[in-house]
Formats: sequence, structure tokens, C-alpha cells
Amino acid sequence: MTREYVYKRFERFWHWMQALLIIFLGFTGFEIHGSIHFFGFEQAVKLHNVAAIAFLVLIIFAVFWHITTGEWRQYLPTRKNLRAQMEYYIFGIFRNAPHPTKKTVLSKLNPLQKIVYAGLKVIVIPLMVMSGLVYMFYRYPQRYEVISLNIAGLKVVATLHTLGAFLLVCFFIAHLYLITTGTTITSNLKAMLTGYEDLPDDESEKSNSLMMEQL
Repeated sequence: MTREYVYKRFERFWHWMQALLIIFLGFTGFEIHGSIHFFGFEQAVKLHNVAAIAFLVLIIFAVFWHITTGEWRQYLPTRKNLRAQMEYYIFGIFRNAPHPTKKTVLSKLNPLQKIVYAGLKVIVIPLMVMSGLVYMFYRYPQRYEVISLNIAGLKVVATLHTLGAFLLVCFFIAHLYLITTGTTITSNLKAMLTGYEDLPDDESEKSNSLMMEQL
């Protein structure tokens, strides 16, 4: 194993801030939805809107960082080793089989992660942002009853926003599980805290390839 600096400082900051904001948005959002009761409806709406604006600012900086650094290429979907990766998560991981995909600084995500993260960034997050903005500004400005968006009702918008929220909850639960599937239970978590991770060197990769062939 070779110790590599995998996750840069801004990448770690963006990851943790995004996680905290999504958790807080989910918590206040489900209270607005009536599923839980903690802050009170009016306070939950105010806090949800503030967190939403902070999330938008974070997204803008993250998009700029991904474009300028070329990190957006990490999320380009690929079919290579996709089936092997799915079989690994379903069966291989419980048999101590070697990981079918080699993680490197230039390729941090396996094929299944690329598809899931690309879907989040291209479909789910934009869905949440657009439906959330409609929620916030469909009667803006309210002075003199000026309506900028001619929307008779918000039932469809509410359904889409809630659907996106449940998809994020499902991803969050799966993400918590996958955190524990590194070389040790805490290795992935430590990597996202420190930026450093122990990655297989060339010799280890050759050994893994031979083991995969034997299987």
C-alpha cells in the first residue's frame, strides 16, 4: 500500500459542508412537511430557506472548483468493470474478494459510484434546487401582489421536491454503509478527514488481478 494525498482541502470542506447542509435541510424540510416537530413550522421555514441559500452558494463554488481543476471528469460514467463492481457489493465483499476497481488519485470513484454521483449532480440536486427556488419565489416580490411565476398550485412542485428528498435520504443511508467498506471500517472516513489514503501499489494490483482470474 502507498499513502497518497487523494482528497484536497476544498474537496473535503465541500464534502462535509454539503453533508451538514443536506442533513439540516432534510431535518427542517420534513418538519415543514409535518413528519416531525422540533423548531415549529414558521421557524423551520426560515431556517430551511437560510440553509437553502447557503447550499446554493456552496454549489456555485463547487461547480467552479470542479471545472477549473478538471475534477468533473471523475464523474463521467463508464461501463468498464460495472458488472464486476455490482457483483462485488452484492456477493464479493462478504467473501473477502479483492476489490475489482483500483482507486487512484486520478480515478477516485468506481464505476457504480460514478453513475450514482453523476445522477445526483445532474438530476437529483438540480431537481431539489429548481423545485426549492419555485417554492421560495413563486410569489416574489409579494408587495402589491406581484406574481413572477404563474403557478396556480404547488402540488406537482411539492411532490417532486419530496421525491428528491427521499432519494437523498436513500443515498445518505447507502453512503453511510459504503463508508465502512474500505480496507478497514474507518479508512474511508479518515481519508475524507485528512485527505490521505492508503492505495494499492502496482505489485498489490498485480496480485489482485491474479486472484480475480483464479476466481
